[in-house]
Amino acid sequence: MKYSAVITAGGRVDGEFAAVLGTPVKALAPLRGKTFLHSTIDALRESGIERIAVVGGAEVREACAGAVERIVDESAGGAENLRRALYAWDTQTPLLYLTSDMPFITAAALQAFLDRVPADTLALPLTEWNDFARRFPGAPPFGITLAGEKVVNGGVFVIPPCAHRRIEEFAMRFFDARKSVWRMARLTGPALLLQFIFHRLGVAQLESHARRLLGIPALAVRNAPAELAYDVDVLEEYRYAAGQA
Repeated sequence: MKYSAVITAGGRVDGEFAAVLGTPVKALAPLRGKTFLHSTIDALRESGIERIAVVGGAEVREACAGAVERIVDESAGGAENLRRALYAWDTQTPLLYLTSDMPFITAAALQAFLDRVPADTLALPLTEWNDFARRFPGAPPFGITLAGEKVVNGGVFVIPPCAHRRIEEFAMRFFDARKSVWRMARLTGPALLLQFIFHRLGVAQLESHARRLLGIPALAVRNAPAELAYDVDVLEEYRYAAGQA
């Protein structure tokens, strides 16, 4: 399947975090001789992606000039940047949406996920906790627990053709809630919220709810490569990643 891709690279850090990175732009954090952003671009290119857009500010524009086909100016808000990312390309082509803070992303990991995504399906990778822990022993806390099962979601999303309008509002709300399982559960409505409270809300129920809500197939691709699930939100996570380099 032929995809267009977009990377959101507007996240900022400050204080000690920025001092250690040497930049306030998280996407430009250095690791293994390249930035997070360039590692993501390289993984996409090696996977055969020909059209890549990046959403970011002036620093990002300068850093990836000539390396991508399009740069979309960032806004002050993360949810708005998500909306701009959704429409970075025409909506007739499947869109591969990526965050820019996956330090271990590789073309092999990306392709392993994409090979299991059915056509016309909204999809994200989901890594089982045991697999994540084996790949990243001693890593800082990651993951969420659903119906007694701990999993770690990845930072890659497949948006099927012509589905952008239908998922825009939900995607922006999901962005704001993505780091809190409680807030994510609240998006599902009263019935599923009760299942969450009583520890019965699982991945299958969330997939079914997304299908009903959006009117399109939705899939969490299980047993996805752990390299797509490790992202960097705090300094401790960056230091761990640097120690694994």
